Formats: sequence, C-alpha cells, structure tokens
Amino acid sequence: MHDIDLTLQTIAPDHLAYPAAFKTCVVFKTSPILNAIGNLELLSQSPVALFCSKQCPGDLILKTYDLAQSLRDTEISVISGFHTPIEQDCLKILLRGTQPIIHCPARSLHNIHLSPEQKQAIGENRLLLISPFNASYPRVTAELAGKRNELIGAITHTIFISYAAPNSKTLAFAQRLIAAGKSVVTFDSSSNSLLQKQGIVGLGIDEIVQRCLDTQISQLKKALNIDNER
Repeated sequence: MHDIDLTLQTIAPDHLAYPAAFKTCVVFKTSPILNAIGNLELLSQSPVALFCSKQCPGDLILKTYDLAQSLRDTEISVISGFHTPIEQDCLKILLRGTQPIIHCPARSLHNIHLSPEQKQAIGENRLLLISPFNASYPRVTAELAGKRNELIGAITHTIFISYAAPNSKTLAFAQRLIAAGKSVVTFDSSSNSLLQKQGIVGLGIDEIVQRCLDTQISQLKKALNIDNER
C-alpha cells in the first residue's frame, strides 16, 4: 500500500477551501483557524449531518444503524462528530463504504489516534478530519462539543437527529437549527414527539435518504450554475 498522507494542515479564513459559513458562526468571536487531516475537497460537498444522543430508545438505535447503512450504500456524504457510542458505530458502518465522510472531533487533531480503517479512508481521499480547536484542547468537553455542533449546523443543509431527550442540549440545538431555517429531520416515531413538536419532520429511512439525495442534486446544480456564470 502507498504511503498515506496524515499531515496536519492549517486552514485560515482566506484559504480557498475555507467554508464561508464558518466565517459567520456566532459561537466564535472571529473566524476560527481550522486544522485538518485528509481531503480538503470534501468541504465542497453537501453532506448530511448525523446526530444521535448518548441516551436513545432501543428502536431508534437500530433505525439509526439502518440509516447509516442506507447512506453508505447510496454514497451520500456524511458529517458528524462521531462522538457518542451510537455515532461511533455509525462511523464504523460508513467506513465500510466508499462515500465521503467528514469527521469533526470536539478537540484538537494534534496526536489524535486514528484506526486502520480511518487511515485507509484518508488514503482513498474520502475522509476528512477537521477541527477549529488547537493543541491547547486535547480532550473533548461539553463546551467544545457545543461549538463543534454549531459549526456542523452552519455547513450543512440537512441535519438528521435521531432523538432528543426532554430539556437536553440536543433539543435546544434542534430549536436553534429550526430558527436558523435549516432542514432538520428525524425518525417518524412516537419516541420523537418532542422533536416533531418543534416542527421537525418525522420521516422513514427511505424518505430521509431521498431528501438527502435531492439536496445534493440541488446543490450540485447550483454550483454548476455559478461556474457557468463565471
């Protein structure tokens, strides 16, 4: 196997690959310097964000795994912190496919441990690790996770949330996303009545996948129109 480039890259706001949405993310006083490992071109994708809280009803856990498999099989780009146990399992499922993955840890990328599967995906140019946190933040904290989630919400057009417990940070995050006009979806389940009361659409797995495909096609057409205008 050829050597895999695991070089830690630094991306300033004036870098061509720097997402415009990050420049106006309110959780940072100024546009954050980004650290990255992997294929920066993945930032131009239209990924679906995947969130699943640590506490989640069993039926929704299984549905989340099934959704991850469907996203993998249809080669839909996915972005997540992949921090909770369920999200980590989803990452393992996604790494067995060929679709692009953007991993946003709520910590520095300095001295981060990567699995053989992650290294292989980086070598295949389909995995990007990106973080706004420098070497002073070697561990995940609740504050960093909150800022990371806001960044993910800023860059994505469709956000999937498996479950939000009453009075949870996940529920508050979902409310902010809705207020910002984001497309937020969840599973059509009685377990998700809180999310659906916020106006979040409850869908089946096939419907979620189709919505993600429609969004990616729409963003691709928009990008092509911009290129043609130039």
